Amino acid sequence: MRVPLLDLRGQMAPLREEILAEIADLYDSTGYILGPRVQRFEAEAAGYCGAAHAIGVSSGTDALLAALMGLGVGEGDLVLTTPYTFIATLGCILRLGARPVFADIDPVSYNLDPERVEEVLTAPEHAGRVKAVLPVHLYGQCADMERIGALAAAHGIAVVEDAAQAIGAMCPLTDNGRRVWKRAGTMGEAGCFSFFPSKNLGAMGDGGLITVEDDALAEKIRIIRVHGGSPKYHHPVVGGNFRLDPIQAAVLSIKLPHLPGWHRARRENAERYRRLFADSGLVSAGTVRLPEAVHAAAAAEDGVEDFHIYNQFVIRVTDRDALKKFLDEQGIGTEIYYPIPMHKQGCVAHLGLNDLVFPEAEKAALSTLALPIYPELTAAMQERVVERITAFYHGE
Repeated sequence: MRVPLLDLRGQMAPLREEILAEIADLYDSTGYILGPRVQRFEAEAAGYCGAAHAIGVSSGTDALLAALMGLGVGEGDLVLTTPYTFIATLGCILRLGARPVFADIDPVSYNLDPERVEEVLTAPEHAGRVKAVLPVHLYGQCADMERIGALAAAHGIAVVEDAAQAIGAMCPLTDNGRRVWKRAGTMGEAGCFSFFPSKNLGAMGDGGLITVEDDALAEKIRIIRVHGGSPKYHHPVVGGNFRLDPIQAAVLSIKLPHLPGWHRARRENAERYRRLFADSGLVSAGTVRLPEAVHAAAAAEDGVEDFHIYNQFVIRVTDRDALKKFLDEQGIGTEIYYPIPMHKQGCVAHLGLNDLVFPEAEKAALSTLALPIYPELTAAMQERVVERITAFYHGE
């Protein structure tokens, strides 16, 4: 049995006629730049996320770039982020002439470790120079935004959430002594999302979104989105061509109502993996370590569903590379997110960052493997995945 890492056909087939009809209507309208479809999706996304503003942009990468530009991040500024992420997080900092500073990750959630964040922010060489903190909500689970947000506030710096993998994920915060839950992208100055097709909410190409609470910042980012022009041909700031395509907006509007159900299916698949791996004996033997949902207990107490949306189901294993090769040969799709931490990338060698050491990020890069988790995955397919992993470690 072949088990792909991702197969979108099962998701897209039931939506085919509705999507094609919307695209045909757009074709006839000749309104191919921004327009009512983008505005409609922005309003729907803002409502879903619980944000005052949602601004559709051309990709998740451009969401990060435009958000940082809107906050005035530029030459010589420091931006604190994680070394364990996709290159877009780092690349947007470098493109603005800013310099990344890294804090190591928590080995359980793979997100920024608040204790390490505090160490960086209080280091004498960073005093007064950090312009923003850029936490990444990795694999569909929010970072510890209560502690990270408090540290940022204490140091007077902005927070930009890289929520590319976490649309809809919920995070517990304390408000006047009681626990409240907020969705990813609404706990900082800006939240940035990607609609790359593999995401839980994926477009038919590239697309992104920025959520913002402050009216003035939202307006500035809207201006940045269209080459910094306001009004047309008047450019008070330098911007870019960061517009969300109306075709993608139309597709996303059709898919958004299905998102809660897709999230639920991913969590159900995650729980099935847990049962299957427990039965295999690989977990108790310490051969396989399963991902942990750090907010699950609090969510169960409060009846909150989206404590983790499982954009990826990432296990830790011994002999990771050999296991991946074996599974590839068995027709089972896997992926390594991410094999090279950001501080070891060639694009920061000239900054002297390759010599830095972040032990937890480096360990994760050597031992993690993502298994198929998409909503349409069948129980038989998951059984095949776990059976083949068990066979590898038992030498069968």
